[in-house]
Amino acid sequence: MPSALIIDGHPDALSLTAELARRYAAAHGDARILALRDLEFDPSLRFGYRQRMELEPDLIDAKRALAEAATVVVFTPLWWGSVPALLKGFFDRALLPQQEYRYSKLGLPEGLLPARNGRLFLLADTPWFLTPFTGLPAQTHVARGTLRFCGVRSVRTTRMLGVKDASPERIAPWLTRAESLGRRDGIRDSSRTPSGPAERQGSQAIAAEAASSSVVATS
Repeated sequence: MPSALIIDGHPDALSLTAELARRYAAAHGDARILALRDLEFDPSLRFGYRQRMELEPDLIDAKRALAEAATVVVFTPLWWGSVPALLKGFFDRALLPQQEYRYSKLGLPEGLLPARNGRLFLLADTPWFLTPFTGLPAQTHVARGTLRFCGVRSVRTTRMLGVKDASPERIAPWLTRAESLGRRDGIRDSSRTPSGPAERQGSQAIAAEAASSSVVATS
C-alpha cells in the first residue's frame, strides 16, 4: 500500500484542485490518489448515527487505505465557506465512531487513524486581503475538526487564494509548490515505508497523467 493517501475532493477532474493533487502525487513517488468523484457511494448519512448504513465497496477500500496511510493529504476548494458536498459526504460516511475515532471514558475524542502527517491544500476565489473579514472556516473544519480529530497528528495547510482571477503566471508557482511539498513528503515517507513495484508503476502512471493534463483557472 502506498505510504501517502491523497484525497481529491473536487467533482471536476479538470479543476486546478485535481491538477495540484496529481502534481503532488507524481512528485511524492509513493502515493495513491483517491478521487472522490470516481467513487460510487451515497454521500448522505441518511440515519445520522442512529443506524449504520451498509458500506459500499469503494468506501470499504477507502477506509482500508486510510487505515494504512502514513500521510493523508486533502485537496479541496472552498465553496460557500465550506467544502464541496462530495467531500463532506465522504467524511460523513467514511469516518465512523469506534473505527476512525472514539471517545474515552472521560468523553474526550481519541483519533484512531495511524497517519503521523497530514496536509490540506485549500483553494478559494476569495482574495487574500478579504480573509481577515471572511475567514477560512473550511481550514478549521478539515485540518482540526476532521483530520486531527481522527488522529492525524500534524496537519499543515497550504492556501491558494484568488483562484478565479489567477493568471497562468500566478498558477505556475502553485503547481511548483505542490510538487515541491510532494517531493519533500515523499523523501520523508520513503524512510519509513519502502515502495514495491506495483506502487512505483502507479506513481509513474500518475506522473504521466499530470504531464499530459491541462490547467484552467478554476478552483
